[in-house]
Amino acid sequence: MILLVTASARASECAAALNEATGERVVVAESLSRAATFLRSECYLAVVLDQHLLETEPHEAETTFEHLGTAIAVHVNLAISGMERLVREVRGAVQRREREVVRCRQLAIGELHSELNSTVTALLLSSELALTTPGLPAGAAEKLEAVRALVRKLRKQLETTDPAAEVEQAAGR
Repeated sequence: MILLVTASARASECAAALNEATGERVVVAESLSRAATFLRSECYLAVVLDQHLLETEPHEAETTFEHLGTAIAVHVNLAISGMERLVREVRGAVQRREREVVRCRQLAIGELHSELNSTVTALLLSSELALTTPGLPAGAAEKLEAVRALVRKLRKQLETTDPAAEVEQAAGR
């Protein structure tokens, strides 16, 4: 969903163009205070802010920016921008955000993969050391063997898992 913040008479025309170009539902707020209200109650992919409102209502602009959350802010001057430019700016911002999300997922999955590998190594080493304990009861040894087998299975699963492919799959590509 996209939030279009403008008092322009062209608001509905801009909203229709953005909806058609992005396939996203577009909500129009005629003021920055109304936009802040919308932002408190919904999550938006992008917030398109008319430069005129930002310049004439600086205090409300600050409040609006505090409530953006994960939405990307797109500043446009609707007094001089045509529909093509508006659509191009918003589409470009959304595409940049999508690339940023994919990079963040790749980083998070890579870090998690690394942490899991470290934990698996520690579990494997601990179970193998425990199995060398003198006088270990047979029941305990069987359980430790089962743990070691599970840890080895987990290690193989981690080795065959490609973090980059996981990100692509999560991103729906």
